[in-house]
This record gives sequence, C-alpha cells and structure tokens, in this order.
Amino acid sequence: MFRIKKLHSFLIKTFLPLLLVMFSVCLFILLMQFIWKYVEDMVGKGVEMQILMKMFAYAVLHLVPLGLPLSILLASLMTFGNLGEHLELLSIKSAGISLMHIMKPLIILIAFIAIVDFVFQNHIAPKAQGKLWTILWSLRQKSPELDIPEGSFYKGISDYNVYVRHKDPNGILRDMMIYDFSGGHGNAVVILADSGRLKMSDDKKYLEFTLYHGEQFRNINFKQSNSRSSDQIRYERESFSFREILITFDSNFNMADESFMHNRDITKSTMELISFIDSAGVMNDSLTKVESPLFVNKIYSGFSIHRNMEDAKISEKDTASADDFERFFKQASLEEQIGILEGAKSKVEMLNNDFNFRLMDQSVKKRELLGHQVELHRRFSYSLACLLFFFIGAPLGAIVRKGGLGVPVVLSVFIFILYYSVDLFGFKMAKQGVWPVWQGMWLSTLLLVSLGAFFTYKAVNDSVVMNPDAWKEILQRIAGKKEMRNYSRKEVIMVSPDYEKDIRAMRDWNMDVEQYLNKNRKSTFWKFGFEDRELENLIARMEAWIEDLRNSEENLIIGKLMDYPVLNPLRIHLFKQKQINNDLITAMKVNEEIEAELKNIN
Repeated sequence: MFRIKKLHSFLIKTFLPLLLVMFSVCLFILLMQFIWKYVEDMVGKGVEMQILMKMFAYAVLHLVPLGLPLSILLASLMTFGNLGEHLELLSIKSAGISLMHIMKPLIILIAFIAIVDFVFQNHIAPKAQGKLWTILWSLRQKSPELDIPEGSFYKGISDYNVYVRHKDPNGILRDMMIYDFSGGHGNAVVILADSGRLKMSDDKKYLEFTLYHGEQFRNINFKQSNSRSSDQIRYERESFSFREILITFDSNFNMADESFMHNRDITKSTMELISFIDSAGVMNDSLTKVESPLFVNKIYSGFSIHRNMEDAKISEKDTASADDFERFFKQASLEEQIGILEGAKSKVEMLNNDFNFRLMDQSVKKRELLGHQVELHRRFSYSLACLLFFFIGAPLGAIVRKGGLGVPVVLSVFIFILYYSVDLFGFKMAKQGVWPVWQGMWLSTLLLVSLGAFFTYKAVNDSVVMNPDAWKEILQRIAGKKEMRNYSRKEVIMVSPDYEKDIRAMRDWNMDVEQYLNKNRKSTFWKFGFEDRELENLIARMEAWIEDLRNSEENLIIGKLMDYPVLNPLRIHLFKQKQINNDLITAMKVNEEIEAELKNIN
C-alpha cells in the first residue's frame, strides 16, 4: 500500500497554501493591468455591472496561463526560502536527504499542475477568450453615455453638434444651438432656442429634444431653387415657441454574435490548430506552385519570341521578334507606336494590380497561418514554463535562505520580467515571420532551462553564489579594501619559532621583492591579468614566517606582525599596482624592524 512520507506531506502542506495565495495575488495584479489597458472601452458607456462582471471573469480565465508560472515561481522561492531561513532545510540535509529528494514530491505536483494547465488552455481558455473579446468588441461599438457639457459643442451624437451655454439644476438647458448635418454639410439645419429639455426614450433608442422659443434656419438646395446666380444661397427661416425633435441614438448594449470569433486562433483547441496549420500549409504551397507560373505566363502571353524576323509570321499586333523589336518599332507609324506603348502600359497596370491583389491575399493567409502556429507553440511553452519556474524558484530559495515577501518577491519579479520581455520579443519575431515560429516561441523557454540548470546545480552543491557575505568579500577584494591583522599572544605554545630560519627567509624575500619592484616599476598601467603568480609566491612566503613567528613569547614581536599589510594576489584592480608596490615596501621595512628586534633579543 502506498503511503506518503511525513516529509513529503510537510512540504506539500507548506507549498500549496503559498501557491494559492500567490496565484490569487498574481491574478489580481494581472487583472488590474488588463483593466487599466482597456479602461477607455469601459468608462462612460453606462454598461450594466453584470456585463462588466462577466468580462472580468472571462479576463481572469484568460490570464490564468500567464499568472500560474509566476505564482509557482513565487511560492517555490518563498517555501524553500522559509525552510532555509528557519534552518529546517539544513536539518533535513543533515539527515542525509539530498535537495533533489526534498524537491521530488513538489516536482510531481508541479508536473501535474502543468498538465492541468495545458488541458485548461486547450478546452476552457479558448472559449473564455472568445467570449471576452466579443464583449470588448461590443463595448467598443456602444455609444458613450450622453452628457452634454456647458460652453462647448458636443459631438457625441451622429450628424449633430449641440451647444448649451448653461444647465440649470432642474435639468433645463439654456441658450441652445443645434447643428443638424443629417442632410449633408451643404444643407445644414441650424436651430436656436432660449431653453429646452433633453430625455431618452423608454426603449433607449431615441433622444427627445423639447425646445422653447427659438428659430430654425435651413439652406435651400441650389438645384431645387429657381435662382440663376450661383453667388446667392437661399435659406428659409422659421420661428417657433414650442418644438419637439426626435433623434436616433441607440444607447442599449447590444452583444455581438460570437460566431465572428470562431475562426480566430485564440478560440481554437489544439487539435483544431493542428488541423488548420496542416490544411493552410498545403494550401499556401499549392498557391505558390500555381500562382508563380501563372504570373509568368500572363507576363509573356500574347508575345511570340522569334530568333529571326524573316521566319516569323506576325499574326498579332503585339507580336514581335525579341531581337528586332527596335527596328520593328521604328518602322511603325506614329499612331502604331502610340498604340503599342499604350497597350503595353495598360497591360503592365493590369498585371501590377492583379499581382498586388494576389500578393495581399497570400499575405493574409500567411499571417493567419503564423498566428495559428504561434498559438500552438505558446500553449506548450506556457505549460512547460510552470515546471521550469519551479526549478528556478526552489533552488534559488535554498541558496538565498530568505523567506517572507521581501527578497523572494524582488527576485521573482526580476526573473519574470526578464522572461516576459524575452517571450514578447520572440513572439513578435515569430508573428512577423522574421524568425521561424519554433525559434521565437521557445526562446524564453531556453532562457528558463539555462537559469533552472544553473541554480539547481549551485543549490545541489551548496554554492554560495547568492550569499551576501561571499559577495561582500569578493567585492572587497576587487576594490582592494585594506584589511587589518589582529594577533594576540598564544597562551599555549607547542613549537617555538625558528628565528634564524625566519631571518634568512626575510632577507631572501627582500631581495626578491626588489627584483619584482624593478621589473614592475615601469608601464604596468595597461597590464592585465586575473592573477600574478610571482606575487602569489611572495605572499605565500611572507605568510609562512608570519605563522611561525606567531608562536613567539615576545609581545613586541607579536605587535610587529600586525604591521604587515594584507596583500591580495587578485589582479582585477588595474590601477592598484602602485598600492601593491607600497605594501611590499612596507613589508620590507617591517622585516628589517623585526630582524633588529630579534638581534636584540638574542
């Protein structure tokens, strides 16, 4: 009987709550970004809250494939970061359990989640995206909510411009001016009114203007007038004390038919995508094979190419020898030459138009094919990204050993932005046909594989690549920061120092240092190398007698040892050669002082 181990149960119980919380947070952030992107299509339309809630629900389903990898990255990084921070990971490793064995139950869980994510993208996400983009398209087609401002012309009503100088609190509009262009700009109708009211009809398809005490001006069509002068424009003027105007203005929200989204790549299942790609690929290949010879035949149709003019029987006006066309053209009359040129021009224009039309048709079909191929690769790459993000987050958390929402969130956001930028770049390259589709869509996955392999290797080998103290020490070495020696007299000395041997070593060392300084005194400004072997040897010899003299019982000697500078053999600091030379000179002086003290002691 299969029994889950307590360690595996503990890891799953620790990981799942964090995953659910992070998944909710990621979806909320992505939904806010979606709303901000399409806020202009939603605001000011007077749409019912029920429609907006449906759109938000479909948007959440649309964003699941993008939010799931990010939430897995965050949850895995926080889980192993907390284990490392509380020393639980260290305790598990001390029991002889490797990191890969610790990650094993979560790897199985994430693999199952990746499969579920692929099934979700194949069956649920396409339907949700079809409904989402249908609602968005319907919102864009809806007229904005009527709100006539004061002191400016309102152009939100089709074929009408409305001006209101002042609006009373009771809804009365003062000093109104209405321009009616429904009959054309040449036959505009201008209506002036002292006051009026505006309301929407019960079915929300018409605007009802009630006007009081005003005038109407209408241009009389020139063709209908008997005036013979084109300089005079006749118009009619009409005064009224009360008038009602009915204007068509449909403010209802009309949901579009979802059928227009059925041919889009985002609304198709994986099998439908594969079927379309196969059929479209065969169709494009056949069109290329048929259209190219057909176009060539159309170019040369009607022209007979002969090697000699004498053997050819000219039966058509546009038939001539390719070799003797210039002589044939000069022998023709002027009218025939004009006819030949006009015929050639018309034929070129016809061929050009035909070629552009066929080229445009083929480009549209090619874009559709690329869109379906991109969508097919995207579904596989997004599902695989869930597993790859875990192999980044879990080892990185084990290395960083920081839980909570601080370091994990910063690292996760940085990695995800890097992944999303590379993915977007590859998507555009593939969608535009610049790169093969598989290269563009799997470029971001290649990045994740590289990062996952690197962090997993470092975590398994207990690397300090993300240890702040290690980086601090490396940076100090690179910057050449001075380190101070701190020695004290040992309470128990097992072996006394050999003073004569140390003095001989100091004298030989001083001579070698003088040779080193003479060799490196000149142009070392541009000398580059990560390591200086000769300097490493000098430092090792100096540390040898220092370690021996630390066993001395003389406090004065111990104090002098702390005057030795700490030399760094790493040679990334190109401009620190002078400082190294000064440290070597200082060490030579300390050697002479210690030698003098040892002579006094002896």
